[in-house]
Amino acid sequence: MANLYPLYETGMELETYQLQRLNQLLLFSSQNNKFYQEKLKDVKLPVRSCEDLRALPFTTKQELAEDQQQFPPYGRNHSYPLSSYVEYHQTSGTTGNPIRVLDTKESWDWWSKCWQEVYKSSGVTPDDKIFLAFSFGPFIGFWAGYQGGKDRGCVVIPGGGQSSKERLFSMQENQATVLLCTPSYALHLAEVAAKNNIDLVSSSITKIIIAGEPGGSIPSVRNSIESSWGAMVYDHVGMTEIGAYGFSCSKQKGMHINESEFIAEVINPDTGEVVEEGERGELVLTNLGRYGYPLIRYRTGDIVIHTTEKCSCGNYYRFLPRGIVGRKDDMVVIRGINIFPQSIESIVREFEKVNEFRIVYYTENDMDQVKVQIEGESSVCSDLKALLRERLGLRVELELVDDGVLPRFEMKSRRVQDERIR
Repeated sequence: MANLYPLYETGMELETYQLQRLNQLLLFSSQNNKFYQEKLKDVKLPVRSCEDLRALPFTTKQELAEDQQQFPPYGRNHSYPLSSYVEYHQTSGTTGNPIRVLDTKESWDWWSKCWQEVYKSSGVTPDDKIFLAFSFGPFIGFWAGYQGGKDRGCVVIPGGGQSSKERLFSMQENQATVLLCTPSYALHLAEVAAKNNIDLVSSSITKIIIAGEPGGSIPSVRNSIESSWGAMVYDHVGMTEIGAYGFSCSKQKGMHINESEFIAEVINPDTGEVVEEGERGELVLTNLGRYGYPLIRYRTGDIVIHTTEKCSCGNYYRFLPRGIVGRKDDMVVIRGINIFPQSIESIVREFEKVNEFRIVYYTENDMDQVKVQIEGESSVCSDLKALLRERLGLRVELELVDDGVLPRFEMKSRRVQDERIR
């Protein structure tokens, strides 16, 4: 049976629905958005198929950054007068200058609508109490989670301005049932709990929704969090620029894209062409409901596996097995082998006796090398080193460091240290 979506007075199939909304957005943006007026000036409307969509120009983060430098402070990708905007956020700036993004009330409501899919897929109901374990700043993810939680009808408990220990006690005292944080911070909270004799397994937390890093779709990372907390882990992915576009389900095999609000493509990052089934490629997204800050064919930099298979959970939205495999910007080549930090993390996290780790790239004898520093028990070193070589196909040095030497992270982790001589 076809999946029907409401539009005007009738229902229609997904592709027709997406194209109808896309053409509305394109027409609006070409008339009201100076950034896209320029990019779409040679585009013939309407777009009638996915093939037509591929004729539209890509949008890149570099373009947005350069546009904001040329037209400070917000650039031209805004469809309304600045007086219509009510929300300000910015990207983390880990791969360049932060992108500043404004949202109108309507666009912010769209963000909340996208988060409803995240909450529904995680089984969150109005009976839940949501604890947000992060400090409130310009990072959009958990501001949107906060708004979405309120709109879901939940009690939402902010944990800003608290230490990790204080947050753990607040969760206990308020009988919070859902925790929102990064994968790294969920593991750090478990470490703090163990040092303070706090039993997380018997706590009121039953669900953990994680974002900001790809750890939630790495089985070893997810298993480590679930065993520490005695709670189910659900992954979520979004970007300040594009929106909250993906979420995991009860099968925990990957991520679903919210196709009612996003059009997804997977391309070869070098050629821009669609990749073959089963191949890795860069995820390209178009948001359909954010008229205040539209993005058309945005190159996310997220590396995923292209497939048309459907998840066994019954959700018919596009499925990304293993979620986000890596970031295009994060890949390095060591002695001819392509390495993603997530690949190393997935191996390290299989060892429960490793408390924290850091990846170090360096140069020795004019050749790039990689080593992994770990905090933990020395007994794991031999087996971990062997598994890294087996899985990655190259020798990785291992360095055991004292407990507490390596940094812990509340927001996005930075576990890669690049000391290579360029």
